[in-house]
Amino acid sequence: MRITGGQAKGRRLLGPKASQQMLRPTCGRVREALFNIIGNERICGAMVLDLFAGTGVWGIEALSRGAAAALFVDKSPAAGRLIAANLRNCLPQAQAGFMRLHLHAASQLSSLGDKIPPPHCFDLVFLDPPYQKNLAEQLLKVVEEAHILAPGALVVTEEHHCTVLPARIGALQSMDRRRYGESALWLFTLNAQPTGM
Repeated sequence: MRITGGQAKGRRLLGPKASQQMLRPTCGRVREALFNIIGNERICGAMVLDLFAGTGVWGIEALSRGAAAALFVDKSPAAGRLIAANLRNCLPQAQAGFMRLHLHAASQLSSLGDKIPPPHCFDLVFLDPPYQKNLAEQLLKVVEEAHILAPGALVVTEEHHCTVLPARIGALQSMDRRRYGESALWLFTLNAQPTGM
């Protein structure tokens, strides 16, 4: 698993150990395709939030391509250590932090905005929950309601391609969906107001 673009292009990322096989790092061709869709203008200088961060591959890829800073969120201390090691190997000067948060727990989901207080305002959010657990739509709603998104923010979620997500979740509007094998990526953008409000 390697970084596909930017200053750390070609750098190898450490993967999960046998005891962490529930982690499902996104393959390089999917990451490269997504960042080509997003474009450099949206990435450069962005504040990035990587939820269910695992190895940190999404956030580190964004940092490599010019994002200003990234916050990695995962419930596992092992994931935190893995992300720290990957940052040291790829981007030792990166502005980044790690937060432990049990994103499966409804009580912690509902307090996401409290746990990431202002002035944090994210331009780019990566959301990669476990497949087929029916978490994506719920998490998109929580992220939208947490008041942590910058105007025009982009939220990308990865799920099994069979998952059905609505075209609008609050002020988040679906703008694209791409399938890559068994995976699919949905791109949502933050609008000022939901339609009809």
